Amino acid sequence: MSNPWLKKNPFMSMWLSAANSVANTARGQATRQARRNASAAAAQAGSSLFSFWTQAVGLTAKSAHRKKR
Repeated sequence: MSNPWLKKNPFMSMWLSAANSVANTARGQATRQARRNASAAAAQAGSSLFSFWTQAVGLTAKSAHRKKR
């Protein structure tokens, strides 16, 4: 005699598949946002570090005055 508690439940399977799909979508979006934030922070840090050292050394870019024709 088989145990009825060990049989597969198709409704539970469908519900878990849908739940996993939603969870994976949310995880993917969160991961992408975290990567975008990390990339933007690294770019901003590099830019500010570069500008700090160029100003410290005295290599600031001076705008050239051009004559209008």
